[in-house]
Amino acid sequence: MGRIFVVDLEGRTYKCKFCKTHLALADDLVSRAFHCRRGKAYLFNNAVNITFGRHEERMMLSGTHTVADIFCCYCGQIVGWKYETAHENSQKYKEGKFVLERGRIIDGTDSEFYIDTRPTLSDAEDA
Repeated sequence: MGRIFVVDLEGRTYKCKFCKTHLALADDLVSRAFHCRRGKAYLFNNAVNITFGRHEERMMLSGTHTVADIFCCYCGQIVGWKYETAHENSQKYKEGKFVLERGRIIDGTDSEFYIDTRPTLSDAEDA
């Protein structure tokens, strides 16, 4: 099969729920107001570490679109779709954009931080 090369994104990322592979940056998020068969979905300008399925005509709530399913390149799970062509002028803004299904991704950050909540003495109390 060959080696799988994945891109590690820096900053706040959205990852595959199944294998934690980076899929998109929060900075590329266009809209959270999308829906799919399984629930909520997010629209992104860009996505990485994905492979594409066949182009197909799909009837959606907003009309007919040519789309390709997208899969995580690491674990192979379907994570959403890419809009290839919109057949209505009002939907042309979706062309070339990616939809990631909310139930198949997790929101993560590259760096974790620790907040110490234990009570401590202030400088004035040290004296």
